[in-house]
Amino acid sequence: MLLLLLSIPLLLALIIWFLPASLRVLQLAHVVGATLLLTAGIGLFVQTYGGAVPTALNELLRVDLLSGLFVLLITLIAWIVGLYTIHYLMVEHQEHGVSLRGGRQFYFLLNVFIFAMLTAVTANNVGLMWVAVEGTTLATTFLISFHGTRAALESSWKYVLISSVGIALALIGTILFYFVNVQAGSEAEHALNWTSLRSAATSLNPEIVRMAFVFILVGYGTKMGLAPMHTWLPDAHSEAPAPISGLLSGVLLNVALYALLRFKIIADLRLGGAYTGNLLLGMGLLSLLVSAPLILNQTNFKRLLAYSSVEHMGLICLGLGFGGVFGTFGALFHVLNHALNKSMLFMLSGNILQRYQSTRIPAIQGLLGLMPWTGALWLLGILGLIGLPPFAIFASEFAIFRAGLTGGSALHLVVGIVGLILLSVIFAGFVAHNSPMVYGDPPEVMLAKDPPDVPPTGVGENDDPPVYPLWHTLREKLTWATAPLLLNLGLLLIMGIVLPPFLRETLQRVVLLLGGGS
Repeated sequence: MLLLLLSIPLLLALIIWFLPASLRVLQLAHVVGATLLLTAGIGLFVQTYGGAVPTALNELLRVDLLSGLFVLLITLIAWIVGLYTIHYLMVEHQEHGVSLRGGRQFYFLLNVFIFAMLTAVTANNVGLMWVAVEGTTLATTFLISFHGTRAALESSWKYVLISSVGIALALIGTILFYFVNVQAGSEAEHALNWTSLRSAATSLNPEIVRMAFVFILVGYGTKMGLAPMHTWLPDAHSEAPAPISGLLSGVLLNVALYALLRFKIIADLRLGGAYTGNLLLGMGLLSLLVSAPLILNQTNFKRLLAYSSVEHMGLICLGLGFGGVFGTFGALFHVLNHALNKSMLFMLSGNILQRYQSTRIPAIQGLLGLMPWTGALWLLGILGLIGLPPFAIFASEFAIFRAGLTGGSALHLVVGIVGLILLSVIFAGFVAHNSPMVYGDPPEVMLAKDPPDVPPTGVGENDDPPVYPLWHTLREKLTWATAPLLLNLGLLLIMGIVLPPFLRETLQRVVLLLGGGS
C-alpha cells in the first residue's frame, strides 16, 4: 500500500506529460488519479490506525500513525483541489488563453508536488525527508510563476531563494543529528533513520542536540512561514494560481511542520520538553506579533489570507510550546482545521479573482449578490478562520489557550494573554476587511457583465435606464468551483460540534507519540 501510494502521483505525472489529449482529457486523468490516491491514502491511514507500521525499501520508508494522519490530510486536500481545478483551468483557458501545453505543465508539476509531499511524510530516513521537502520547492517554484507575469516571476524567485536558504539550514541541523547519532554508537548506514535516532535519543550529546534543533527550527520554520522568515509567503500566495495557493497553505506548511515534529520528538527525549517548548513559544508569539498589524492594514485579499497562514502556524507553535495534553492535542487538531479552512478560502479567492479581475479588497463588493455560492462559502469560511463557534478552529484554539492559561507557568500565562490580545486585533481586521466584500451592491461594472434577460421592474423618470431587480444578478450556480468546497465546510462544522471517535483516538495516540501526556 505504501509503494502504491507513492507510485500513483508519479505515474500520473508521466501519463499526463506524454498523453496526447485535450485539456478535458488531462483533467479527467488527474481526477481519476486523485481519487485513486485518496483511496490509497485512506487505506494506509486505516492500516496505521489499526496498529500496523508499514515499511518499504529496507525501512527507508516507514508510516506510523503520525505519518498516516498527514497522508490522509494530503490526499484529501489534493483530491478536493483536483475537483476544483476542473472549473478553474477551464476559465483560465477560455478567458486568459492558457494553452494545452500550459495545462499539461500545470498537472505534471502538481503531481510531482504531491509526490514530494507524500515522500516527505512517509520517509523514515530524515535525509530523504529533507530531499523531499526540497523537491516541493522545485515543483512549486514553476507553479507559482504559472501565469508568467512579472510579479509572478519575481515572487517565484523570492520563494526559491528564501526557501533554499531555510532548507540549507535544515540540512545543517540534519547533519548534526547524524553526527551525534554516529558519535553515540549507531551504525553509520542507519544513523539518518528516525527510528535509529529515537532509540539512541537518550545517549545523544545534549549540547549538539540543542544547536541542531535551532537549525532545524529556523530551517523548516522558514518553509512553514514562521516570522521572521515568512517574507516569501505573502508574495507566493498572492501570485500563485488558486489551487496551488490552497495546497501551499493547506498542506505544504504542514509538511514542514511534520519534519519539525520528527526532530522535536528526538530533542525532547534528550533535553526534556522545556527547551523546544520555549523556542516554539517565542517563534509562535513572534508570528502573531508580525501578522496582526499586517492583517489589520492589508488591502489585498490573497495576501490577507497569506498573513493569516503566518498567524495560524504561530498558533500551532504556541500549542506545541505550551505542551501537555491540551496544548499538543489543540496544535494537532488545529493542523487539520487550518488545512481544511485555508485551502477552501484560497480556492474561493480564485473564483473572486476570475470574476472581479482584482485582488484589491476595496474593489470587491456585493459577493453575496453577485456570486451567492462563493459569497456564502467565503463568509462562512472567514467566520471559521477567525475562530467563531461552531466551526472547528474555535475548538482547537480553545484547547491551545486553555493549555497556556491553566498550565501553571507564569511564562505560559503571559504568552497566552498576549496571544489572545493579538487574536482580538486579527479578528477586528478580518471583520473590517470582509464585511464590505460580502455585503452591499456589486459594482456597476460587474453588473454590466450580466446582460439582463428578464423584463425590468420599471423605467425611471426622464428616460432613465430600466431598473432591473437585484436578484437577477444571482447567476452563479453550484459548479466544480464551489461544490467540492462544501466538503471542507461540512467537515469544519462537524468537527466543531462533535469530534468523530476515530479522529479523537487518532489525535490522542499521536499526542502520546509526541510526548504530550496521556
